[in-house]
Amino acid sequence: MTKVIAAFIIIVALWGGWELFLYWDKVKNEEATKQKQEAAAMVVGDQLPGMSYKLDASLQAARSKGAAGLRTWLKTYNQSVEDPRKAWIELDYCVAIARQDPAEAKRVFAQVKERTPPSSPVWPRMKQLEKAYE
Repeated sequence: MTKVIAAFIIIVALWGGWELFLYWDKVKNEEATKQKQEAAAMVVGDQLPGMSYKLDASLQAARSKGAAGLRTWLKTYNQSVEDPRKAWIELDYCVAIARQDPAEAKRVFAQVKERTPPSSPVWPRMKQLEKAYE
């Protein structure tokens, strides 16, 4: 009988150790995920790849003109800019035009969301704006 009790105690101890290990692994992965999300949230749109430095001046001028300037700039330089920078600029345009033309903002947001993968540095900003444009 004592051997059965000893075996039971060993089995319970091993099971408890395994559960503790699984919990520790889960907490460790959650911390790593949180750090990655915080790093992604600190992305600055002007530092994203996908646009030639030669277009920065014209983009700043377009931003100073507001939504109409951004719309014209996007139509003009659409083929010269690639994601993720293009997606960031289009999200800026969505925010700028949201009050004047919410349908246009939702349309542009849907296009950006369709082509942006979760691994993109633009993803956290898109998820943040998602509630407003869907």
